[in-house]
Amino acid sequence: MKTLRQIGSLAFVLGLFVSIFGGIPWHVIVENDPPVPPWLKAAVFCLLGGVLVVLLTVAIEQRMSKTPQQTPLPDSPETKVMLSNSAETPGCQITEVLGLVQGHTVYAIWLGKDLSAIVRLVLGGELTEYTEMMGKARTVATNRMMVQAAELGADAIINVRYMTTSVIGSAAELLVYGTAVKLSE
Repeated sequence: MKTLRQIGSLAFVLGLFVSIFGGIPWHVIVENDPPVPPWLKAAVFCLLGGVLVVLLTVAIEQRMSKTPQQTPLPDSPETKVMLSNSAETPGCQITEVLGLVQGHTVYAIWLGKDLSAIVRLVLGGELTEYTEMMGKARTVATNRMMVQAAELGADAIINVRYMTTSVIGSAAELLVYGTAVKLSE
């Protein structure tokens, strides 16, 4: 079903661009009211057909499964840095504060997935395209922070915090930061 939805999204995007960047200039250049050329008819068919395919596949997916499918996140970097959102680490003593470490990324989804999310907005339900996007962004940013802490020789990062900001359209910025520390048991 996902493959069919991606094909529909691709057809929509191709039809949209051909209609806009080919159809509008063609209409402006040609005089009077000539018959519509086959390539423009095909582009409009792809545009409308793509929307229909995405709409149908999302509706079928929602009826088939009421629970969202979980996509496994990429593995974290090979570091031994512990993460904590508190100021303390249980069973360990903070011996040295190494300073602020951070990870940052800006993620976006392509127009086809954005179309799927808009359809879900109409039909209701979880916007899985954005959930997956933010999960990947969170993993990337956290891994970057952990690598920075490992380079400082940190054993742990305490007071870990996440911040998100909408950048433009369907793009989101994610920043994670914390304090890198050395520990003793």
